[in-house]
Amino acid sequence: MRHISLSLAAVIVFVTLSFGEGTRTWEQSSFDDFEKGTATGVAIRNDGSLALAPSFKPLSTTPSTYIWAIDTDSDGNVYAASGSPARVYRIAKDGKANLIFAPHELQVQSLVVDPSGAIFAATSPDGKVYKIVHRKAGAAPTEETPAETEKTDRSQSASAPMPVDRSYSSSVYFNPETKYIWNLVLDKQGNLYVATGDRGQIFRVGKDGQHSVFFKSDEAHIRVMAFDPKGNLIAGSDGSGLVYRISPQGEAFVLYSAPKKEITALAVDSAGNIYAAGAGEKRAPSAAPGQMPVTGPVTTIGSLQGTISLGGASPSPTPVFSTAIFANTGGSEIYRIAPDGAPLRIWSSRDDLVYALAFDQHGTLLAGTGNKGRIYAISGDDVFADLLKASANQVTAFAKSPSGGLYASTSNFGKLFLLGPGPETQGSYESDVYDAKNFSQWGRAQMRASGSVDFFARSGNVDNPDRNWSPWQRLDPLKDVPVGVPSARFVQWKAVLHDGKTAPRLDSVVLNYLPKNVAPEIEEVGVQIGSRYQPTPKPVGASASGQGPQQFDSNPPPPIHDRGSIAVHWNSRDENDDQLIYSLYYRGDGDSRWLLLKDHVEDRFYSFDASLLPDGGYSIKVVASDAPSHSPNESLSAEKESPRFEVDTTPPAIQDLKAFYDGEQVRVSFRAVDGFSPIKRAEYSVDAQDWQYVEPVGQISDSRAENYDFIVSGAEAVAANVNAAPNKSSHGPRVATQLQFNGESQEHIIVVRAYDRFDNMGSAKFVLHPIAAAENDKSNPPNPNSPRIAKKQ
Repeated sequence: MRHISLSLAAVIVFVTLSFGEGTRTWEQSSFDDFEKGTATGVAIRNDGSLALAPSFKPLSTTPSTYIWAIDTDSDGNVYAASGSPARVYRIAKDGKANLIFAPHELQVQSLVVDPSGAIFAATSPDGKVYKIVHRKAGAAPTEETPAETEKTDRSQSASAPMPVDRSYSSSVYFNPETKYIWNLVLDKQGNLYVATGDRGQIFRVGKDGQHSVFFKSDEAHIRVMAFDPKGNLIAGSDGSGLVYRISPQGEAFVLYSAPKKEITALAVDSAGNIYAAGAGEKRAPSAAPGQMPVTGPVTTIGSLQGTISLGGASPSPTPVFSTAIFANTGGSEIYRIAPDGAPLRIWSSRDDLVYALAFDQHGTLLAGTGNKGRIYAISGDDVFADLLKASANQVTAFAKSPSGGLYASTSNFGKLFLLGPGPETQGSYESDVYDAKNFSQWGRAQMRASGSVDFFARSGNVDNPDRNWSPWQRLDPLKDVPVGVPSARFVQWKAVLHDGKTAPRLDSVVLNYLPKNVAPEIEEVGVQIGSRYQPTPKPVGASASGQGPQQFDSNPPPPIHDRGSIAVHWNSRDENDDQLIYSLYYRGDGDSRWLLLKDHVEDRFYSFDASLLPDGGYSIKVVASDAPSHSPNESLSAEKESPRFEVDTTPPAIQDLKAFYDGEQVRVSFRAVDGFSPIKRAEYSVDAQDWQYVEPVGQISDSRAENYDFIVSGAEAVAANVNAAPNKSSHGPRVATQLQFNGESQEHIIVVRAYDRFDNMGSAKFVLHPIAAAENDKSNPPNPNSPRIAKKQ
């Protein structure tokens, strides 16, 4: 296979299709973009580039679910402290594993190997420190009784197929009489330091076996320990997340109170910088906001559930006895504490919990995390890489390898790997599957890379590449051709990096594609009579129609009440994410032709003056076009009609309004006529008093013409004119006799009004004059008993 070989400054550019309105691009060039894909032997840097990762080879898989700690002897053999079941394994450089210790406790929590090859292993719960030695090394006989040995053998044969290697013997070296033992370290003089829980004590055990309390904390647990170049013991606690510096004489000073509840890992470099990983939420934060400057990528992480389960799948429930009880909230962070004590947060993650810290052969800080089994390389305050992913849920411990690399242990499942020292000779990266949302033609690609990189692509019409996608198609950079995959909805690319004189690196990939144009859709058209929209200002350059695929357009602003307006609104979408433009048409009942109301509308709403349309029934049609995003011969449109609605802006007419005196009463008649809709109601008022409802002659108001004939009693007339003709008596009720029906009576004004179904109102008024019977209108003779009639104004 021929590779692409480039110098560091070289760039591969696959010329794109001409950028018409319809051409789209899919670009991946950031850390978050690349994290979505699958890297094998490829590191993802936070600057958004891919490079070869260090070699990472599996050495051994143990029968235990968890490996909590590892250490090596001078020959490069690895010793692993494990749980479920509790065991200590010796793993040779070739990966062959022997079981050398099988205690009755549930977990072997920590382990350390001294220069002579003796192994110190701490168990929990009811913690004890055991010393394990190889008989051939001339070690003293163990203090195990035959009964204990028999129990060990019987327990071993019942729980695991791997037998205990009888060339190793074990004995209780130190019993601190405490519940938990979390960590063991050796100083240069061979003294063993034991970090315990429940009472937060650190014990020092001399080479002669004499022991004493070296340090007592007010925290419940001391979780991790390390030595700085000056011989001071650095310890991290669980409870308040404290980092202590303890002198060889046992004098302690709190270097830092982390924002997190627990210090889960420590590492100290040759310059004396202390690196501490914290996790879990504190109940009450001890540091003021902003005390710690953030220089790394701020993310938060999940954590250990309960304890020993590590958040992974455990074959059986394990008793809760580990304070690696990290809350799911609060995240995980790494802090650097300078030799002068100044702290700085250099890294943080929402998704990864830090279990172990170590330095590689170049002095780069490595962080083993869960619960996705990732190892991160942190080389600066804002420089890191997602180095690799183990085939297990948690990376829990590191140990130096004689080859210059590091051993890394995991949990869920209990495995051992060799990391480095050299890079992988080849690594691959598969992007996530990209959904173009529509059937698309895939064009040329752009790739910024250096070194030896092969590029491939494939496509399909289902989101799972394993379901009959096209085969991987290799792209030849020397040919100016498209990627060569079939037109389809989904696409994926792959890069293969090869080691060479120039270290391979991939910075970005851009794929160009042309979706098949699909006509827009209009879901519904609504019409509101008596309302209008007040358009809201749009940002400069914004398009009202630029909604994403499969997304409904945004709602119009709330309509404002306006009897003289008509508001139209509609919902639309475009699968191609095209910019849309709209035209509105109207058609009256019985008309055959649609008439243009408004074109070039960018909003999804429109309002207009209702008086532009004569009274009658209408429909509105909205036409949506993607013409702004396509050439004229490729644009598509869709249309949708509104439900029928009616427009009536003309008020009813009042006809034949008459009023005359009829004895002690006034009789009023009139006719209300509307040209389009039925009369809704009618009212009258005497001398500007309250309006009074009046029914039509037939009582039911359901016609475009209604007749009204009603009586206004004398009492009503008196009530309307009490101010004009007050009773001469200051006391007593006003009565109908106050209205004089003779030539001296006051005139009265009667106003009538009628409403149609659209609340258009027409009105008219009459003036009643007291006149002699002889002057009455002969065409409408008065009541013979009434000498007074009404005269129309």
